Amino acid sequence: MRENAPLYRNEERDFWAVSRYADVKDVLRNAALYSNRNGISLEPELWGPEAVKTSLFLAMDPPEHGAHRGLVGSMFTPARVAGLEQRIRELARERLEPLRDLERFDFAADYAAAVPNDVLCDMLGVPADEWDQIRADTDQLNQRADGSDERGPNAVAAALRLADYFVDLVKHMRRHPGDNVTTRMIEAEVNGTKHSDAEIVAFLFLMISAGNESTGKTLGNAWYHGHLLPDVQRQGLNGRSEEWVKETLRYDSASQMTARTLTKDLVLHGIELRAGARIAALPASANRDHRVFADPDRFDLDRDTSQLISYGRGPHHCLGSALANLEMRIALEEIGTVIDGYEIDLQHSRRVHSPHQRGFAALPCTVHHRS
Repeated sequence: MRENAPLYRNEERDFWAVSRYADVKDVLRNAALYSNRNGISLEPELWGPEAVKTSLFLAMDPPEHGAHRGLVGSMFTPARVAGLEQRIRELARERLEPLRDLERFDFAADYAAAVPNDVLCDMLGVPADEWDQIRADTDQLNQRADGSDERGPNAVAAALRLADYFVDLVKHMRRHPGDNVTTRMIEAEVNGTKHSDAEIVAFLFLMISAGNESTGKTLGNAWYHGHLLPDVQRQGLNGRSEEWVKETLRYDSASQMTARTLTKDLVLHGIELRAGARIAALPASANRDHRVFADPDRFDLDRDTSQLISYGRGPHHCLGSALANLEMRIALEEIGTVIDGYEIDLQHSRRVHSPHQRGFAALPCTVHHRS
């Protein structure tokens, strides 16, 4: 597509897709031309003017977007996130403790998915004994049956359980406020008006599904490529976890696509587009564009990744990017203190089937402990 169809048309699903770095970057940065008003997912149940009910500020444009995002933005600044390092290490070590003496475990399910979920639940004020159920339901929420685009009964049931739980959590936080992000949203005002319970529940869905899923899947992708590339594995487990994370974000990003609505008629790559057209931007493809990244199909820990576009650009740049980077670096650093090598049982590994995420639901591996 990057070389032969930089503006690709899908008639069946009624969207245009851009895959080159410059085009994707422009879509992400230019909110006036490429609007979020219908949401960022092409799934029928998530697309349209009602998207704000499930995606909150992800389905808003400036200045409304900034007013809502700004309420919690200060809690995710690089400086604020850096102060969480000790707590994140504690949580990573707690998840690692029951795995320390095992020669075989599932990296995706037992560790990669658990650490970011624990961190987010902790920040949101979810009691620790309920974290595993939140993670289990989040895993089910975004799953699709193979060969189907529809949410199966398990996904629907998980969504209902999460909705019920978040409604109860908000009610509890209104009566018993705490030092957490949920309380911050409850107490904040936009133009003199506080958020409704429904808006806060939408925010909680956004935090759990977006932050939890992407971070866990990216960790799993890093682990997978470490298996395929022994030198990457060796260096990654011995001090280069940050480079391992950054190059994974470029080479095999968990987040593959985001959608926008075109607000004005436009000619792009010689093709006339009409206002209202659905545009799918492919940041994972942009990260493999040779116009920006030399030898892009090579996994290179020494690569300059300053131009990677995995977290987006512009006003909708990922709110939790600093947190995600820190979580992934710490998770790999901590497991590197316990093991010095591993092999994945690829025959029994399992990828997720999701319209939003690329990654693994299961990565069983045999590990070699440090002496």
